[in-house]
Amino acid sequence: MYIVLGAILALLALVLSNQGEIMAQLDSLEAQVKATMDIEASAVVLIQGLAAALAAAGTDPAKLAELEAEMKASADALAAAVAANPAP
Repeated sequence: MYIVLGAILALLALVLSNQGEIMAQLDSLEAQVKATMDIEASAVVLIQGLAAALAAAGTDPAKLAELEAEMKASADALAAAVAANPAP
């Protein structure tokens, strides 16, 4: 009887110790999901802003040139940020 109880307690201890590890992994996954959703939302805003800027520029060469310069500056800043922070 005591051997069975000891085995049950050992298994319970194992389950409880694994629960902490699983919860940590779940927390990490939740954080990654939130970060991904935030990035996707930012991309939507960017695309909508670009569409609005193109519509506002119409066919005016000066406005299109200004928009092109703004986009190049943004692309250069993004490229620099990516280069400075490479993925692990």
